[in-house]
Amino acid sequence: MKAQDLKFVVKEKYGEIASQSKKQNQSSCCGSTGCSDHMDYTIFSDDYTKLAGYRPEADLGLGCGLPTQYAEIKSGDHILDLGSGAGNDCFVARTIIGESGHVTGIDFTDAMLEKANKNLQKTGFKNIDFIKGDIEDMPLKDNCFDVVISNCVLNLVPDKQKAFGEIFRVLKPGGHFCISDVVLTGQLPEKMQQAAEMYAGCVSGAIQKEHYLNIITGNGFTHVVVKKEKEIEIPQNILLNYISQDELTDFKKSKVGIYSITVNGTKEI
Repeated sequence: MKAQDLKFVVKEKYGEIASQSKKQNQSSCCGSTGCSDHMDYTIFSDDYTKLAGYRPEADLGLGCGLPTQYAEIKSGDHILDLGSGAGNDCFVARTIIGESGHVTGIDFTDAMLEKANKNLQKTGFKNIDFIKGDIEDMPLKDNCFDVVISNCVLNLVPDKQKAFGEIFRVLKPGGHFCISDVVLTGQLPEKMQQAAEMYAGCVSGAIQKEHYLNIITGNGFTHVVVKKEKEIEIPQNILLNYISQDELTDFKKSKVGIYSITVNGTKEI
């Protein structure tokens, strides 16, 4: 699929998800309450419920880590959240920065932006805003953020070189990012790579871990550190929507790994 076609798939899929709650996502995909023929978006996610600033209505279970936990955010920081969705990480970050900082969420899905702004209205916060934009070409000034965060989004971006180039551009000198994302070790079966729904479910858009980290350093970032790594296991009934039983057996033997990593990197002064 061409890059624009992939972006269209992501917009359509996440536009649908925006109309659902986390509980609906779990029950209509393959969470604890049942299974269907669709990708489960919640099998990647970590538990936000104990974090200060957590707002249940903003949590759609779409993340694959807790980037704010490792982002070293300080009071007064200006934060950018890439693919901010319903605002989950933005509200957590706002609790850390206080009233003197600012949080900007960027997303290119209209339904997500609408949901985020509705959630924002309930808080009364004046130092959060949600803007529409493409992570590969952000409508933002150079050198304007202290910290960039993102949660299970860059694997959905077709051109990750452009994305990390944009992150470098908008960060202030001395600023840093903390990103949770999905990466691979080994090669996915071709049918899984080509499956659009798997792409929108964060798997087939993922790239090799080593290549991912090389893109980061290649864009000028230093002090690149993987803060957390966990293996993700896709349920068999979901995989069988894309590959045969024999292919599934071969896939298991191949030792291909799907991982969530949380990684930090710094833009030097």
